[in-house]
Amino acid sequence: MGHKLVGILLNAAMHRGVPRLQTGQESLANYEEAAAAFGLIPCFLKLSDIDTESGFCIAYLKHPEGYRTVVVPTPAVIHNRAIYDQNSRGVERLIRQGLMVYNTCNRYGKDQIHGLLEQNEALREFLPATASGYSGLKEMMQEYPDLILKPSRGSVGQGVMRLTSAGGGHWRWSYRPAGGRRWIKASVRQAALPASLKARLSKVSYVVQERVPLAEIDRRPFDLRVTVQRGWGGDWQVTGMFAKLAAAGSFVSNIARGGEALPPAMALEEAFGSAEAARLRLAVATLSLAVARELSLSLPGLADIGLDIGVTVDKRIYFIECNARDQRYGFRKAGLDGVWKDSYRRPMGYARQLLDHPALYSGY
Repeated sequence: MGHKLVGILLNAAMHRGVPRLQTGQESLANYEEAAAAFGLIPCFLKLSDIDTESGFCIAYLKHPEGYRTVVVPTPAVIHNRAIYDQNSRGVERLIRQGLMVYNTCNRYGKDQIHGLLEQNEALREFLPATASGYSGLKEMMQEYPDLILKPSRGSVGQGVMRLTSAGGGHWRWSYRPAGGRRWIKASVRQAALPASLKARLSKVSYVVQERVPLAEIDRRPFDLRVTVQRGWGGDWQVTGMFAKLAAAGSFVSNIARGGEALPPAMALEEAFGSAEAARLRLAVATLSLAVARELSLSLPGLADIGLDIGVTVDKRIYFIECNARDQRYGFRKAGLDGVWKDSYRRPMGYARQLLDHPALYSGY
């Protein structure tokens, strides 16, 4: 099994940090180790440095003295870790030239993902009620006493809000002002929602979901991040999971918003006991695989995702959202270094699979 190049496509800012080893939460060392296990050499690219006409690119490769830019033939297989929407012309150009780019798009709307999963009758029972925009909010307030409002795209907890019924047409609105760290709680009337709330919903696309009663530890809710990836062999596999415990006084579990990463067994056993924890972990893994397989039927090139799965106080399981560029560092924060490395190793195994069996690739 000869050593071949595998491309790691980064956004421009992260790409600039490669020679200084300043790539945020992306581990260059993990890529090097994982790629070597499959006879591959990772080269770190940005889209503007790939010349599809010549078949060459400028890339960072590791040398004894550090990372240096070199001109190399464009790798036949590229793992996309930059942020691109569907129908990105740059990525489409690569695929049309015969390059195998996986995780082609990694920015899907939450409403789009919900709509795709809703088509599968077996998965509907695991989906919280969901609507979109201001009109959807008005409808949901008629049906559910506790609602989560979040930007349809991206966010890592940014822009998330909550509306909780206080009875008699009065609601409590919880939100963070732009750039603020503390939650603001305001009393609002259902019949006359404040202009500032309407403005937030009109500025960017929002989804509105019923807030399911998540299990808690010391009155802090938590959910589970499940990394599901294609690896050697091409099949979807659950690489691992960790619990995201919200900061005290918060309903948002994102680590970037003060949440804490814990081993899943620790969190589930604390909430439900050891026997139930084992059963729930298996059920969460089973649901996560079903979600990944269903999404891959409609989203070509999907190969590496992180799913947020909620477990309620009465032991029901819900799919919350899909992250198509999974932030893997939560495993390390949870003390799961082995799984953290596996989350790099499995995509490199998939790269080797595509190099050896290119007929398996379906980019669009």
